[in-house]
Amino acid sequence: MPKKNCPPGLDGRCRDGDGQIRRKNDNTRVGTLRGIYGEDFASGYRSDAKLGTLLSRENVDSLSQLRKKGR
Repeated sequence: MPKKNCPPGLDGRCRDGDGQIRRKNDNTRVGTLRGIYGEDFASGYRSDAKLGTLLSRENVDSLSQLRKKGR
């Protein structure tokens, strides 16, 4: 659900003051991301794994890079 006073953006997130879209928190669970990106997102990882762990193990810096990598 979009935050109050936020224009529409990626996945209901707002833009920071400098115009950048806010990053997903590293504590976001893979199960939550599967609800957004589909059940096959991060296959091989448990649903209670955290995004920070996933990014570290996949050697990428952001969720965008991970998605481009094709996981």
